[in-house]
Amino acid sequence: MMVTNDYITVNDSGSGGFGKTEEDYIKRHHKHDVHDHQCSSTLVKHIKAPVHLVWSLVRRFDQPQKYKPFVSRCIVQGDLQIGSVREVNVKSGLPATTSTERLELLDDEEHIFGMRIVGGDHRLKIIWNFSNFISTSSSKLQNYSSIVTVHPEVIDGRPGTLVIESFVVDVPDGNTKDETCYFVEALIKCNLKSLADVSEHLAVQDRTEPIDRI
Repeated sequence: MMVTNDYITVNDSGSGGFGKTEEDYIKRHHKHDVHDHQCSSTLVKHIKAPVHLVWSLVRRFDQPQKYKPFVSRCIVQGDLQIGSVREVNVKSGLPATTSTERLELLDDEEHIFGMRIVGGDHRLKIIWNFSNFISTSSSKLQNYSSIVTVHPEVIDGRPGTLVIESFVVDVPDGNTKDETCYFVEALIKCNLKSLADVSEHLAVQDRTEPIDRI
């Protein structure tokens, strides 16, 4: 288990760390079939913005750049629906230039979003030390999938949102489970921090992105 500010992270080698409410959500929605050659982890983020606003950003499979800082461009092939595929361009300086991703889950009632990486040039050649990227290896990341759920909560007496993101991915040759999880968790934490920043800014402005159901 690792606790960093308002993050709680538990990977498949840890136990505990979450409250009962968080554990219930994880058991209900974040089920991954993890094999011996894979690693998995779950991260929690508390955001001071109402759940409908946060969800309006998370659900935008066609526009991840609305809150993901490493995405420069996204094109969805065909109509937006379960099974839709998006081509994502990644900003320079990261261990990828493109990512091909498929929409696996999108539930506007339960607020569940799931995606799987099905192509691209992802490589585990850097790790994050919270200030710099450091070169480590060039092994390819494969079979990555993630689930994001958002849940209403009260923070300081005001409407807030509990965001839970979990993932499973193959451990590349030459890397350990801890190294792989550490790398992926660092990128997810950046995304969740950006999601919080954008959501809380919109909450102050009392603006909500429109939800167009598919």
